[in-house]
Formats: sequence, C-alpha cells, structure tokens
Amino acid sequence: DGGEFAPGSARLAIAFDGVLNDQLHGFYRSTYTDDDGASHTIATTQFESTDARRAFPCFDEPALKATFATTLIVEDGLLAVSNTAETGREPMEDGRVRVSFATTMPMSTYLVAFVVGPLEATEPIDCGGVPLRVIHRPGRAGQTGFALDVAAHALEWFSNYYGLPYPSDKVDLVAVPDFAFGAMENLGCVTFREVLLLVDPGAASQPELQQVAKVINHELAHMWFGDLVTMAWWEGIWLNEAFATFMETACTDAYRPGWQVWSTFCRSRASALSTDALASTRPVEYPVHSPAEAEDMFDVITYEKGAALVRMLEQYLGAETFRAGVRLYLRRHAYANTVTEDLWNSLADASGEPVGQIMDGWIHQGGYPAVTATATDHGLRVSQRHFTLDPERSDERSWVVPLRLRIGSPAGDRDEMRLLLDGLPRTLTGVAGDPVTVNSGASGFYRDDPSPHALAAVASKGPGDRNAEERHGLVDDAWAATLSGSLDAPAYLDLVLRGFVDERDLTVWQAIAGTLAHLRRLLDADAAQRFCELVVAASDDAAADLGLDPPAGGEDERTGELRATLLRLRGAVADHTATIEACRQRLDHPDPTLAAAALSVVAAHGDAEDFSWVRGRFETASDPQTEQRHLAALADFGDPELVRTILEGTLDGSVRTQDGPYLVRRALLNRVCGSEAWDFLAEHWDRLLGIFPTNYSLARMLEGVTALDRVELAARVHAFMADHPLPQGAKQVAQHLERLDINVALRARESDRLGAAVLAS
Repeated sequence: DGGEFAPGSARLAIAFDGVLNDQLHGFYRSTYTDDDGASHTIATTQFESTDARRAFPCFDEPALKATFATTLIVEDGLLAVSNTAETGREPMEDGRVRVSFATTMPMSTYLVAFVVGPLEATEPIDCGGVPLRVIHRPGRAGQTGFALDVAAHALEWFSNYYGLPYPSDKVDLVAVPDFAFGAMENLGCVTFREVLLLVDPGAASQPELQQVAKVINHELAHMWFGDLVTMAWWEGIWLNEAFATFMETACTDAYRPGWQVWSTFCRSRASALSTDALASTRPVEYPVHSPAEAEDMFDVITYEKGAALVRMLEQYLGAETFRAGVRLYLRRHAYANTVTEDLWNSLADASGEPVGQIMDGWIHQGGYPAVTATATDHGLRVSQRHFTLDPERSDERSWVVPLRLRIGSPAGDRDEMRLLLDGLPRTLTGVAGDPVTVNSGASGFYRDDPSPHALAAVASKGPGDRNAEERHGLVDDAWAATLSGSLDAPAYLDLVLRGFVDERDLTVWQAIAGTLAHLRRLLDADAAQRFCELVVAASDDAAADLGLDPPAGGEDERTGELRATLLRLRGAVADHTATIEACRQRLDHPDPTLAAAALSVVAAHGDAEDFSWVRGRFETASDPQTEQRHLAALADFGDPELVRTILEGTLDGSVRTQDGPYLVRRALLNRVCGSEAWDFLAEHWDRLLGIFPTNYSLARMLEGVTALDRVELAARVHAFMADHPLPQGAKQVAQHLERLDINVALRARESDRLGAAVLAS
C-alpha cells in the first residue's frame, strides 16, 4: 500500500524459481554414468565469487555475513548435504522428504552449499568431536581412504596451528563429477573435482597423491582463514587464497615430510616470478568493481605470488613469531571481515617489526626486484633494481626487501644476515667473504642478479655449497636472464649441462628439464638432433644412478619422481631410442609414477595404434587419476589428425566440460601439433565458449598460446584475440600474449646462435 516499514526486526519471505543450469556455477547439474551404463544426475552448487544470487535472492557480498538455516525437499532415496549437520528428516505426503540442517555461524553467501543426488557417504570419523565424511558416487568407497587420512590430520594440525577449534559442527568432503574449479571451501561442505579427492593408492602416482593432499589441506585451511575470518571485498581475496596456499604447504610438509614440499614450493614461486616480470602483471591487491574483475583475481598473482610473499615474511619474522601474529589476527576478527592492514597489524603487534611498511610495496605495486651484492673497498654494497623480462619496460620502482644474506668466509664458515633493504643501495661495513648468496634459502620473492661471468664459473665448477632450493633459484634466475636477453642461450645451455651434471635433486632437475624442452623448440632438425645427444650425455650419470626401475626394497617418493622426470626428458624431449623402448615396456608397470612417465614418452612418439590404446584406457578408467592421466596423454601425440580427434571430444561431450579447457591448453603446448590445435580453437571458438565454464579456466586454456612462437602464427593469435576478447580473465590473457611476444623474441634472437653453438660442440 506504499506504507513505510516500522523500525525493528522484520521477516522477509520470497518465493522464487531458478534454473538448474549446465554451466558449472550457481545451482547446477552434474551427471555420471554407473557401471551398468545408466546416467544419474546430481544437483550441486558453486557460488564463489558472485553466483549465490543465481540460486536464491540474497545480499551477495562477502562483508554482508549472515547465518543460514537450510531446508531441502528432495526425492526419497537421495542424499542431501549442506554446510552443517542434518537436524531433521520429515517424510511428506507426496513421497518426498524435507531435510533440515543446523543454523550456520555468520558467514558470507559465497560459502553456502547444498548437494543432492544418488550419492553415498563414508562412515563418519571422529576428529576431536568433529565428524568427517567423504561424499561420493556409488562404487567409489574404496577410493576415499587417502582423503580421510589427509583431512583427519589437517583438522588436528590446523586447530593446533591456529590455536582455535574447528569453527563448525561437521566436515563433508564432496566429490563432484563435474566441477569447474579444483575445489571450493564451502564451510563444512567442501566440494572437489573427483580427481582431487578420490584416490586409488595403487594407481596414483606420487605427484598425484601430493596434489590431492595439498588441495584438501588448502580447503581445510580456509575453514579458519577465509570462512571464520573473511576479506571485506574481492580485492582482498589474496588474503584468503595466498594464505591457504602457504598453509597447504606447511600442513602437507607436516603430513609427509619425505615429500619435501617446501622444495616443490620453489616451482610455484618461480611461476609467480615469471608472470610478475611482465609489463602486464598486476598488483596483488587492486580495486575490484565488477563480477568479471572479481573473477580475474583467481590467478598466479593471487595464489602463487601471494603465498610466496607470505613465506618470505614468515621466514624473515621467524616461524613462531609469525604463528603468534596469525593467532592474534584470527582471535581479533573471528566471524568478521577484514582488510589487508588488519593482518599486518596483528603480525606487527606479535613481532615488533614494521610489517605494513615492509609489505605495502609488495602488495600494492606489481613486479619485484633483482638484488646485487658487490664487494667494494668500503664493504659489501647491496642494491636492487626492478626486474622485467623486457628490460626496456623496467622503471624506478623499489621495495622494502627483507633480505637473508649468506656470506661464506675464506675459512668456510657460513654466516646469515637479515636486514631490510629499501630503495637506496646499502653498504655493509666489516663484512667480507665469498661467495655471497643474496637469497639464502631461496625464500625471498626476488631474484639474484648473477653476472654472465658468475654463471660461467658455475658452469665450470658447479653450484658449490648451495642447498637444493638455492640451486633451483640459480637455474631459474639464469633462465630469466636468458628470456630477458642479458644471457645468451648457449651460455645457459652450458650452465645446466656442465654445471649441473652431478645434480640429483628432483626440483632442480624439473626446472632444468622444462627449460631444455623450451630450447629444443628453437632448433631445426640437424641442430635438434645434436642438442638431444648433448642432453642425453649430460643426464647419463643421473639416469644410471637411478636405473630404469625402482629397487626391490623400495625408495623414497622423490627418487621415484626424479627417475620419472629423467625418463620424460630423455624420452619425450631428447628422443633417446633406448629410453623410448624402455618406456614401451613399462606402460603397465606396478609403480604408478614410473607408468605415468612411460605413458608420457610413448604418447610423444606414438602412432594410431598407441592412440587407440590410450583412448581406451581413458574411457574405461575406474579411478580419476588414471582417467585424467590418459586424457592428458592424448593431447601429447605428434600426429595432428589424432590430436584433433580428442579435441573434437570437447564438442561432442566425450570429454567432460570441466576438462575441456585444460585439454585444449595441453594441445596448444604440443611441440608438433600446437599450430593445428590453434586452428581448432579458432574454428570452434564460439561453440567452445558456449560449452566451457565461464570462469578462469578459459584464461588458463589460453596459456597454451605462449608456445606458438613463430612470427606469422603469433600475429594470427594476436589478431584473433583482439577480435574475440574473453568475458573474463582479460588481465591473464594480456599476460599470455606478452609472454608469447617474449618467446617470439627469444626465437628470433637465439635460434641461429644456439643452433650454431650446438652443432659446433
């Protein structure tokens, strides 16, 4: 009647209809086929960032927290789960069932979840009074044990680390057959891709097990850091995701110390350093004005750079001091929303350090420095410069760098200094020693600035007493120098093939192998053949030490994965005939890590018969890891017609919607078939955008164009993307296109020079 509401509490009831969509966001439909060939449907949710509004009317902003009392009316016989424990189940006259759930704690709308379908639940495990289950499609109960073990450890570990109990009444880990993301931290009802939750331990490789553990730990870290305490607006999403990425590593390290995940963490830091050296990088935190801009935040800068910055700060403050600050932050802001400064203030109060002053430059401006330490008559001069892969785009920006300097004295003593380096050079008097390591432990988010002379010395004498993380950093810094043009490709090749011939660390070899694969792309047939011979010769000793098969008495997981890395390098990159044949004989090896490597090598050299065999394995796999491994291998074949047949599966439904963007990305990265994969993508662009999830997976798909580094093809890519901008992910696409240009420049600058050097060797 046009009247006004009286002040006070009111109840608003809204009747509404919605669509159970097929777009993998909002309230959507997922399907699976059982062993008898029957199709089944699951109704499930994915609300982050702004899709709760697709399911029910709400104030869909993270700062507008509310409590939620969910009731679902479902067909009898279906399992229904939501954020909290079930409190009632009431039969209705029409045969359906009304299922009620406990009221949640105050939380943001993007964390609401409900899942309904023909599903099963494991018996609950009591984790300190919190029941823990895995929800899965029927017949997969045997694949839940690993996830339950990881999650039970995580709940106890996080409760101890944070100094607070788990903030809700139960934990369900839900395996969803169709899921656009990796997983989602809905309070008490965490949803996952099946491949990141369900595991057959006898079929999963070591990296696959590690990835499952890390994702589970990441999501459970969010129950406190993200769900209990939540960013006020989307520009602060890095607070959630960077911290959870850091915590997943810490928790996984506690769960399986032998995995040495802090060493593996170097690879994600390297990925962030690579992106953040682009002119098209962005600050970790910047204003967000639209849902599309919020979606753009889910990238390597938020996750990997953010986590690397958290690790740098933790290592500078000290682990116990850092934890005290985190506990203070959670106690101060439980059930509330925060901005970045709230975390800095708690860490500053716990440490006495000017944390905000240190970190503001790292968060609010893109990029990072390269640090140089030079001996002078007055002492050790330490300075920084803005590092970019295109030196012409470097500017005068600077950071407050929390340095960890290690100085080796002539007597062989090792002394570590911690200091803050601001924009001006600093001379340390009374400091002597050689060598100087400017990033001790490789925990800082900055590069060493090695001279070509220093790298030549490493090529001759080896990396000295650097630990594995520092050796990885040395390789990564040298490769960045090669991409930027300050080190030529022959010098880089000499560094890794001579200087690291005695290397036996997995993480270092993974870095070397990735760069050697890139250099192989630059060479014509004759030079490539000689290059392959050099790679095989340089890796012979390491391969001989490991052998082709694990020893009968077993070995640690990293040794097995190092063998796999060397097999891929020698077989798929260097075309070593004996390695290729050995891999053919090990496709069904009982060690899953070895079998996975063998599959990669055989796919790279396979024919139509091999392709048919791999596709059959993909289509009949009984566990998610085997399925995904064989799907990925189908994009690695060297016959464009074969690769096109699996790409067409993204159009006809034989490849799940969730997997399509990643399959296309892998095909674009194929050394032989990348151009044809681009033709497929361009030809079917509109259809694929209508099929694939409209989230960051599209931008990640386009990462594959960075390998299309021939001038004419790169020009076609640029022209096409100018005419076909993505609905989301504009910043990531700009980064991919800039990286493509850097790779085109690398080919133009180094291809002939590297080829001549290789043929002359």
